Amino acid sequence: MSDYIQELNEGQREAVLYNDGPSLVIAGAGSGKTRVLTYKIAYLLENGYQPWNILALTFTNKAAREMKERIARQVGADRARHLWMGTFHSMFLRILHAEAGQLGFTSQFTIYDTADSKSLLRSIIKEMGLDEKTYKPGTVQARISNAKNHLVSPAGYANNKEAYEGDCAAKMPAVRDIYRRYWERCRQADAMDFDDLLFYTFLLFRDHPEVLAHYQELFRYILVDEYQDTNFAQHSIVLQLAKNHQHVCVVGDDAQSIYSFRGADIDNILYFTKVYPGTKVFKLEQNYRSTQTIVRAANSLIEKNQRQIHKEVFSEKEKGESIGVYQAYSDVEEGDIVVNKIAELRRREHYAYADFAVLYRTNAQSRVFEEAMRKRGMPYRIYGGLSFYQRKEIKDVIAYFRLVVNPNDEEAFKRIINYPARGIGDTTVGKIIAAATENNVSLWTVLCEPLTYGLNLNKGTVGKLQGFRDLISGFIAGVTEKSAYETGTEIIRQSGIINDVCQDNSPENLSRKENIEELVNGMSDFCARRQEEGNPNILLGDFLSEVSLLTDQDSDKDGDDEKITLMTVHSAKGLEFKNVFVVGMEENLFPSGMAGNSARALEEERRLFYVAITRAEEHCFLSFAKTRFRYGKMEFGSPSRFLKDIDARFLHLPQDAVVSRRIDAEAGAFRPRQQIISPTVPRNLKRVTPSAGSSSSSSLSSSSVSSSSKAVPGIVQPGQLIEHERFGLGEVLKVEGEGDNAKATIRFKNAGDKQLLLRFARFKVIG
Repeated sequence: MSDYIQELNEGQREAVLYNDGPSLVIAGAGSGKTRVLTYKIAYLLENGYQPWNILALTFTNKAAREMKERIARQVGADRARHLWMGTFHSMFLRILHAEAGQLGFTSQFTIYDTADSKSLLRSIIKEMGLDEKTYKPGTVQARISNAKNHLVSPAGYANNKEAYEGDCAAKMPAVRDIYRRYWERCRQADAMDFDDLLFYTFLLFRDHPEVLAHYQELFRYILVDEYQDTNFAQHSIVLQLAKNHQHVCVVGDDAQSIYSFRGADIDNILYFTKVYPGTKVFKLEQNYRSTQTIVRAANSLIEKNQRQIHKEVFSEKEKGESIGVYQAYSDVEEGDIVVNKIAELRRREHYAYADFAVLYRTNAQSRVFEEAMRKRGMPYRIYGGLSFYQRKEIKDVIAYFRLVVNPNDEEAFKRIINYPARGIGDTTVGKIIAAATENNVSLWTVLCEPLTYGLNLNKGTVGKLQGFRDLISGFIAGVTEKSAYETGTEIIRQSGIINDVCQDNSPENLSRKENIEELVNGMSDFCARRQEEGNPNILLGDFLSEVSLLTDQDSDKDGDDEKITLMTVHSAKGLEFKNVFVVGMEENLFPSGMAGNSARALEEERRLFYVAITRAEEHCFLSFAKTRFRYGKMEFGSPSRFLKDIDARFLHLPQDAVVSRRIDAEAGAFRPRQQIISPTVPRNLKRVTPSAGSSSSSSLSSSSVSSSSKAVPGIVQPGQLIEHERFGLGEVLKVEGEGDNAKATIRFKNAGDKQLLLRFARFKVIG
C-alpha cells in the first residue's frame, strides 16, 4: 500500500480504497475532505485508470488547482496534467466546444458573461416596448437563470402555470416571451451564457445518445466535490454520465448546505442513496481544525435540524475554552466589545491580526465594526467584497450628498445626473461638459443657465435637465437648515434611490437596500454622537468630512495579509481562523427575518450558523445587541433562537442583566454593586411621517436625533452608574458646567471615557 494511504485515518482510508460502486462521503467540518479526494484520484491512477478516464468536478478553479497540484506530487505532473479536473462550467465547456455542431452552434461560439446577458435582455425589453423599471434586466435574468438551472426550456416555461402566476404576481407576465426571444437571439449570435453551459450539456446528452455513450465510456470514474451545493442541472448531468457504470463518488456535508439562493438543492445529497441504489456511505467524523468544545457545541446546534444525514463529529485536539456569549446594549457597543476582546487576546496570547475574523449575516453590518477598528487603529480587510463606503450604492448616495454641499463637484455631478435613470444620456452630458470646458465654468453653472452657455438641446431633454436641477436646488435650499440626518434621508427618498433598490427582492437588491439603510443608521449615530459632544448643529457637510477621512483609509492596501478579516458567513465557508466572532445573533437578523416560518429556510439558517462556528480553531465568540438602529429607527431585539440550540455546557453566558456593575478605575472592569430594576432603553424616539412626496415603498423614516430622553443636569453625580442608549453601562467620573453647558465625563465599560453634553445625552441613571 502506498505511503500516502498510511497517512489517512480509518474513515478516510476506507473512502479512498472503495471503488466498486457509487459512494457518498459525508465530510464533517475540518475532516480532511480535500485530502480524501486527492488521494482517491491518486489511488485510481495507480490502479488501472488513465488520467483522461477520470472526471473530477469542483465549484472553484482554486479548488481544482490545489487538488491537481497535490495529485501531481503523488503521481507526477505529466499524469496529473491529463485529468479532466475543473469546475462544472469549464469541463462542460470543453465538451460543448467539441460537440457544438450537434447543437447547431459553431465550435467558436461566444460565451456571454453577466454584463453581456443583461445588455441583451435590456435591448429585448426595450424592443418589446416594456417598462425597464418593471422588467429590470437583472430581475428578468435571475428568473431565466433559475429556469435554465431547473432545465426548463422557453417552451416549458411558457407552459408552466406556476411560473406564469409568479411572474404575474410580480407584474412581469411577459417574462416567458422575453425568455423565448433571449434564447433565440443567443442562438442567432452563436452565443451561450453561463447557465447554457449546463443546459446545453444536458440537452446534448439527452438528445444525442451516441454522444452520451462516448462520454460515458470516456469518464470511467466521476468524482464531485461539495455535492451539497449542486443544483438540479448539475445533478442531472452527473446522473446521465454515471448511469451505466455507477462509478461515481460524491463528497460533501449536508450540514454545510447554505446556497439555496444560488439554486443549490440539499435534496441532491440527502437522497443520493435513493438515486443510486447500492451506494456505500462513508462518514469523515474527526475534526482536525477546532477544539473539542467548539466541535461539541456545533454538534449540539446542528442536531436540531430534522432533515440531515446523522453523524457525530469529534475532535482530539485540546478541550479549549467555552464559547463566549456577549450581550451589548447597542450595535455600537457590540463593535466596541469585539475590538476590546481582540486587543485583549493579542496582549494575552500574542495573536496576529490575521488570526481574527468577524462574521456577520449581512454585508451592511460591517460598518459598525469598520468604524470601531478605525478608532482603535486596527487594520482590517473586507473579504470577498468592498469596504462599506466603497460599495456602489453608498458611493451613489454620497455623490448626491457631495453635489448638494458643493454643486460644482464635477465627478459627483457626472455620477448621478442620470441615476436613478431619468433619460439624460451620455450625449447630453457630453454637451454639458463641452460647454463648461469652453466657458471655464462648472457643469452645474451650465445646467442652471443652459441658454447663456449655448447648450443646444431639444425641449424634452431641457425638461429632464430642469427636473434634475430643481431636485438638487431643493436639497441645497435646506442643507444649512436641517441636520445631516434629516437632509440625508430626504435625499435618499426624494432622489428615487430607495425606489430603485426596492424594485424587487433579489439578493443583490436586498443587500443594496440594507447598505443604504445602514448608511442612514450611521448618519443618525453621527448626529447623536456629535450633539452629545457639544455640537448642536450637525450639517451634511460635517458628515461628508468624516466620511472622506474614512474612505481615504480604505485605499490603503499595504500589508494586506496582516489584517483582521471582516466577512459574511456565506463568504467564510471553506476558510478557517484561530479566533472567530459571530456577531448580530438576534432574531430577524440571524436567523434572517426572510426565513419567516419556513422550516426549510430556518434549517438552512441553522446550517449557516453551524458553518460560522466551525470556522474557529481555538476561540469562538457570539454576540448580540439589545437595541439596533435599523430601517431608520431604534429597534429592540431579542437573542437569536439559535443561541438556545447550543448546549449551555459549552457556552460562557453573559451575567444576569439585573445586576449592574461599577467600573473599576484601574482595571476598567465592573464590580457588583446593588440589585436594580432591569434597565431599559427609552422608548420615546420620535417618528416623523415621510412627506407626501416621499416613496411609499421606502422603509426609511425620519427620526429626530435629539428626541430621546435626556439626563437632567444636577441629578447626575460623580460615582453614579448610568445606562447609555448606545455605549451601555458607564460610571460618571465628574460633572462640570451649568445649565445647557453642563457636561459629564463618563467611563464606559467597552467604549472607554467620553465627555457628553448632558442636555443631549441619551442615558438614564440606574444606580
